[in-house]
Amino acid sequence: MTALLEVDALEAGYGPVKVLHGLSLTVGEGETVAILGANGAGKSTLMNTLAGLIRSTAGRVHFSGQPIHGASAEQITKRGVALVPEGRHVFARLTVLENLRMGAYTRRDRAGVAAQLDELLQRFPVLAERRGQRAGTLSGGEQQQLAICRALMSKPKLILLDEPSLGLAPVMVERVFDVVRELRERDGLTVLLVEQSVVNALEAADRAYLVSGGRITASGTSAEMAGAARDLEASYLGGESA
Repeated sequence: MTALLEVDALEAGYGPVKVLHGLSLTVGEGETVAILGANGAGKSTLMNTLAGLIRSTAGRVHFSGQPIHGASAEQITKRGVALVPEGRHVFARLTVLENLRMGAYTRRDRAGVAAQLDELLQRFPVLAERRGQRAGTLSGGEQQQLAICRALMSKPKLILLDEPSLGLAPVMVERVFDVVRELRERDGLTVLLVEQSVVNALEAADRAYLVSGGRITASGTSAEMAGAARDLEASYLGGESA
């Protein structure tokens, strides 16, 4: 399988505080790969670094064979990487429709943007029904669907999903993971997924990496990692998100 994303000896953090310590991983084209680990392990820092929101201090990141370490968030988005951040971060005062259009800010193909907007509204009827509603008034599950659709508006090849089920009711978690599976099966996307629910993550993913202390400490297929699911679930106890 061709590697779409290659991360080699990546180091990053916040000022003098280093969070990632030589982290390396690969994501093959068309794969869904889960990143598992306790709070504070460096999962969100990894996602934000890959998206260009945090600058790495060492190591390399290649996407589609080209280096993206050191590139700006806008440049990385244009190359085909989209982040759905932890906590969704929709534009609360903008309408659903305005949020979706914001997702296409790097695109210049107006006809293509309009067509994709129509397709997503047909595919997600709850968003179509609320297209004129302010995003901040949506439920958590609706906001998560909006955040994913906003990312899709940039026409990514790789989508980074950071804790998509966080704070959602069980019925909405199920819907969100239906969407996660659709990203690969329907949209043909490669997905890198950070998720607190190990069971849901492994059901959706082909492979998984376990991160501890900013380093990869274990990896394997979802079937191989499922054997340690209880231990992995326990690893989420305590600490602050990093």
